[in-house]
Amino acid sequence: MRRLPTIAALLAILVATAGLWPLAAQNQNQQPELEIVIGGDGNSPPHYAVPDFVAASPEAAEIAAAMSQVLWDDLAFEREFDLIPRDVYKTIPAARSADQVPFSSWREVGADAVFFCTVQKSGDKVVVQARLFNVRTRQQVFSKEYTGTASNPRLYAHTIADEVHLQQRALRGVARTKLTFVSDRNKERLLGPIDNREVKEIYVSDYDGANQRRITTTRQLNINPSWSPDGKAVAYSSYRNLTPQIFVSLIYQGVLENPTKSTTVSNMMPVFSPDGTRIAFVTNRDGNTEIYVMNRDGSNVRRLTNHPAYESTPTWSPNGTQIAFTSDRTGKAQIYIMNAADGSNVRRLTVSESEADRATWSPAPFNEIAYAGRTSSNGFDIKVHDLATSTVKQITFGEGSNESPAYSPNGKHLAFTSTRAGGTQVFTIGRDGRGIKQLTRSGNNQTPAWSQ
Repeated sequence: MRRLPTIAALLAILVATAGLWPLAAQNQNQQPELEIVIGGDGNSPPHYAVPDFVAASPEAAEIAAAMSQVLWDDLAFEREFDLIPRDVYKTIPAARSADQVPFSSWREVGADAVFFCTVQKSGDKVVVQARLFNVRTRQQVFSKEYTGTASNPRLYAHTIADEVHLQQRALRGVARTKLTFVSDRNKERLLGPIDNREVKEIYVSDYDGANQRRITTTRQLNINPSWSPDGKAVAYSSYRNLTPQIFVSLIYQGVLENPTKSTTVSNMMPVFSPDGTRIAFVTNRDGNTEIYVMNRDGSNVRRLTNHPAYESTPTWSPNGTQIAFTSDRTGKAQIYIMNAADGSNVRRLTVSESEADRATWSPAPFNEIAYAGRTSSNGFDIKVHDLATSTVKQITFGEGSNESPAYSPNGKHLAFTSTRAGGTQVFTIGRDGRGIKQLTRSGNNQTPAWSQ
């Protein structure tokens, strides 16, 4: 059984993991700790019901309906609760106030927990009140009020989901996290004296693929995006000056940084260290393609690998002391690990793969590395290497080519690309191989990265 934190610890985590968006939240009538957690029957997960949010003002009806579906989807995604299907709710009398919640009716359909949420809208301002009740005891175990703008109503539902996951399951949910990826969906052609190829631009979306928006507009090749640990910046490689260079876009401030500042050598595949102070990257500045580390501002550049092979796709360990990377030093691409300080203690991780690429290190407490391993002449599948036991688990099985895995910040999910649906699209899947979901559908979309 997962050990739950104290109320003080929960509140501290909530403050530390607050989202980027200006929501105001207020605690209301929180119950004593022993009464907070809602359990299921025996060892089964509790059954949750998410009826439609009540529109407390006529203009709130549309966003109230959207919020209820988003909250249901967010809770279902983590698979910590068993969500009662929404079509069952038609048999339950609708409540217009918290004291009208029909607990007996909810109990008859198997609910252990039920939400009662209201939305009031006035102009561009909204007030969202969210309550969670234990159906058996009829006690209110969660109550918060959120105020802010109506520009992104999904965010209120995402926030409720994350805070309920934290309170009820001691889990950091991913509902407020973001994805970044590369897309050619605009079908624009490259500018300049380059072959007639399509533009690739960097996009950002919500974790579930909603709100996809373009953050580069260079009409060049922009590839391999990586989030900063604070979720405020995306580093990527761009061919805007013909030779690939590293740029860091502070996407909420409209600021663009260029730490490598070169026009003669290639600098590619940037990835932030866990503390955000360093960037590992790939460069050919000494003649061969090797892995280097620099400070975020481009200072203190240090070489880590020194081998005539092609080295690429670095990924940091959660504590920042090691880096896994791809090298073809044995003939075919394989995954290796080295010390991040000086590149010492190089050791091969993938010993039974014919070819392996695009490693991604899991966050703590999981101790594993996911990668794409070749499973046929036509493509790859996503595999997970447990570092403690040296066992390998395959989580996709030959439907299309499955590549470029990226862990969610809680380690429970992976984003990856697959050709299973035509073209190359971004999907998410549980680390256990369940719950696959397609996120992109327009153009070809590649190399996803998941924000913290």
